[in-house]
Amino acid sequence: MNGMAFLGILMVIYAVLVVWIAVKKPPKIWEMAKIKLFIKVLGEKGTVIFFYIFALIFAVAGVWLIIK
Repeated sequence: MNGMAFLGILMVIYAVLVVWIAVKKPPKIWEMAKIKLFIKVLGEKGTVIFFYIFALIFAVAGVWLIIK
């Protein structure tokens, strides 16, 4: 396995983690200052949608690195 494939796997795992955070909204993470700022600017639904889009970008890039 080369380094790019390993990075791709890590990116896919990170994307899954971000989706899990957006779905479950664990209090310790959801109460962090940065996420509270996102909620203040984007609203609750906007923040969740932002997390989904961010995860999708990371997942697509990760898969691309794996197959490259």
